[in-house]
Amino acid sequence: MKLNIKNETSRLRAVVLGTAVSNGGIPKIEEAYDPKSVEHIKAGTYPQESDMVEEMEALANVFERYDVKVYRPELIQDYNQIFARDIAMVIEDTFIKSNILPDREKEIKAIQYVIDQIAPQKVYKAPSEEIHFEGGDVIIHNDHIFIGAYTGEDYSDCIVARTNMEGVAYIKSLFPDKIVKEFDLNKSMKDPRNNALHLDCCFQPVGKNKAIIHKEGFKNLSDYEYLRSFFGDEHLFHIDKDEMYYMNSNIFSISESVVISERNFTRLNTWLRNQGFTVEEIPYAEIAKQEGLLRCSTMPLIRD
Repeated sequence: MKLNIKNETSRLRAVVLGTAVSNGGIPKIEEAYDPKSVEHIKAGTYPQESDMVEEMEALANVFERYDVKVYRPELIQDYNQIFARDIAMVIEDTFIKSNILPDREKEIKAIQYVIDQIAPQKVYKAPSEEIHFEGGDVIIHNDHIFIGAYTGEDYSDCIVARTNMEGVAYIKSLFPDKIVKEFDLNKSMKDPRNNALHLDCCFQPVGKNKAIIHKEGFKNLSDYEYLRSFFGDEHLFHIDKDEMYYMNSNIFSISESVVISERNFTRLNTWLRNQGFTVEEIPYAEIAKQEGLLRCSTMPLIRD
């Protein structure tokens, strides 16, 4: 397999899509990785496996209609394998295994059959356990790589902090010809409306020159201003805290003109259509209760 990912929006040809089958049921509060899951566990509204399976099949059906090759992970019984974006990423023709939470290492083994189809010299893993990064924090935009990170002194105790500066440096070392720009994200282990779990929870490019953005997701105003200047005000769609909470920036592009979005994102979907996009609306609100949406559950392998 010859990998090719230069950005987030070129025509998709192959993708890894997670699975909600045998999801493991409702976790205990102490087993949850994010404050939104905790919120729903406490409220008794944590998503049911059958609903999540149905949502992911709706996404798979869209991929089938657009002739996208879909790879699914091998099944691990009673285990959450929804969020394929966390475990690895493709940049250019290189497959990079994430350094993720230790409890989730088995997820990468479930897509080993995909990795086996890639030239071994194009498969990388960080050489040190001190190097942390996840795919949701890494956004490829042609000659730029945007990376969400967390620099707080409490990093080691902050379970919602997934990418550190050592992770940023490692990505830079692999792609010295790229412009790598890191952004310090706001994190909260208690309030999901103040927690940018990954960069794609508060920012994502769409089309050729547009982006969705949540200003309050960035710890430093200068980081927000960097992106505002980069894309231009007229090309940005700003989302508020509630829209960020429901994961409006975590949609997924099939091409520069076609996006898959959650059907309840009325304001965003209207804007996208007004900008000339075809919007494929599907139900994904149950999966969103785990603080992840469409981009989180997909890992692109090949785009034109």
